[in-house]
Amino acid sequence: MFLVACGLLMAAGVAKAIRPDDTARALAAVFPVPMQTVRTAVRMGSIAEALLGAAALVVPRTASAALVAMSYAAFAVVVALARSKGGAIASCGCFGTPDTPATAVHIVVNVGLAVSASAVAMANPAGTIVSILSREPLHGVPLVALSALCGWLAYLAISALASLQGARRLTAISFRSR
Repeated sequence: MFLVACGLLMAAGVAKAIRPDDTARALAAVFPVPMQTVRTAVRMGSIAEALLGAAALVVPRTASAALVAMSYAAFAVVVALARSKGGAIASCGCFGTPDTPATAVHIVVNVGLAVSASAVAMANPAGTIVSILSREPLHGVPLVALSALCGWLAYLAISALASLQGARRLTAISFRSR
């Protein structure tokens, strides 16, 4: 799961650095800070997020794994905070798109990835991703393939499933009001 955590950090970080507006709007709804300040902070934080994901993936160490864990724990707290301010927000902008509502599933995925990264931090890894994968069966190809699948499923749970839940709520509301 640590490979998934790093991969999602990289993907989400790059996406938010390119398109920070949705995340900035979501954070501005939670924290009363001028929008331009939040937008700049999101862009800078997203670049740091992508770099952390890449560094932790390539050279996993206790410190980098702990930072990945803290990132996901912070994401879980922010999503929980946003949800506590009035339910699911329109978008958390996690992947730079407006169709990523913050849901309870989002919190669960973030907590799971934080726990996974914490386990790696406590294991005190040594070596690079290449040396670690070379010790795995078939040079880590099955591990990388399974991690890619899990990453895709986590992405779908955070984005597509959340969008479907939001659409279901809207549809249920419109049918009930008639």
